[in-house]
Amino acid sequence: MPVFAPRIHLAFPKLRAVDVQTRHQNGHAYYLLADPLELAEDSLLVPQAFGPVLALCDGTLADAAAIRYALARRYQMTVDVETVGDVLAALDEACLLENERSAEAIQRKIVEYRALPARPTSHAGLAYPDDPAALTRLLDSYLHKPISPRGVDDSLHRNGSALRRDVRGIFSPHIDYTRGGPVYARTWQAGEEAANDAELVILIGTDHYGNDLFTLTRQSYATPFGLLPTDTDVVDELAQAAGSEAAYAGEMRHQREHSLELVAVWLQHARRRKPVALVPVLVGGLHRFFGNSSSPSADSRIRAFVETVQRHATHKKTLVVASGDLSHVGPAFGGQPLTQASRIRLRSADDGLLVQMTAGDGEGFYRSIRGVQDRNNVCGVTPGYLTLKILGEGVRGARLAYDTCSADEADTSAVTIGGVVFG
Repeated sequence: MPVFAPRIHLAFPKLRAVDVQTRHQNGHAYYLLADPLELAEDSLLVPQAFGPVLALCDGTLADAAAIRYALARRYQMTVDVETVGDVLAALDEACLLENERSAEAIQRKIVEYRALPARPTSHAGLAYPDDPAALTRLLDSYLHKPISPRGVDDSLHRNGSALRRDVRGIFSPHIDYTRGGPVYARTWQAGEEAANDAELVILIGTDHYGNDLFTLTRQSYATPFGLLPTDTDVVDELAQAAGSEAAYAGEMRHQREHSLELVAVWLQHARRRKPVALVPVLVGGLHRFFGNSSSPSADSRIRAFVETVQRHATHKKTLVVASGDLSHVGPAFGGQPLTQASRIRLRSADDGLLVQMTAGDGEGFYRSIRGVQDRNNVCGVTPGYLTLKILGEGVRGARLAYDTCSADEADTSAVTIGGVVFG
């Protein structure tokens, strides 16, 4: 039997959710496939010429022979079946395909993760200092740094003492601190009193590597400032509301996801290192509801999630924190390069979303995004929507800052961010 036969017959290969980056090495162009779950020791480099092979690994084609045929038909590419088999074998050995091998690796990772004393930091020492004193100096410094010329500092026009009263919710960026630091700082300065008064914090962050509606963990979150202990009683109730199997199916995504970690650090900085009971929740997109005329809150899982949090909020001082950035546009996100005109349209669209958030209009916020099929790739949709639904009728928000952050070297792509407090 030929040595490539097992590779050819990898059945219905489907690529797992991975982080795809472009790399150039020795004059050649590659795709770097980085696994957020780190099931294998190393990332995988695949020549960009094999990009169509990766695109066809969607679970619908039976094997390497079927992919070879599809390459010829759809892309006019002539690739022998052995070569396709070699690519599939490399993906399989790196645990990048959804199959028995990767499932077993995930189970081993889950056992190891749950045995840890806490969810360890994954970005400390990389995206921000792991030394508490250095981290404090960095975060404090952002309050004195101006918003970029493309942004706006709304906090300059507000009465600070009045703004801090009765804050019950925060919409915070989760972009890297280098670009978003000044917006984080103004947002968390306004929410500092609420953060210190809180007995329970519900932290809802965008899941960048999965689309499960809710993904929970019972692990506490470690930061350079100390431990944020997870309230497992609340987590257990939310798991029951969402369905326990579904709620923990993607638990390992907590290990590398930055959307909760970067905001948890600011939470503990605002509290000057004092711990507080935390409920860390990763959420997928609301795109699954775009084809329905009804509200996402008509979904039994969302309704049960909101009601469970509201019930606990009646017994404890609860702060709800939405971790979400705004638009992701330009070539870095599969779109057209930004122009002066498209930047103006982008700013107008973002302003419309922020107006609805500050008016407490969760349904209007959702409908605006659904109406354009989320063409600006707003990654804070679900955290923002859920926060508004939890806070309920009558909640109002105040904008603190807005900024447009470059997302490629040519400055033709952007991520937009904003900070809002609700009371």
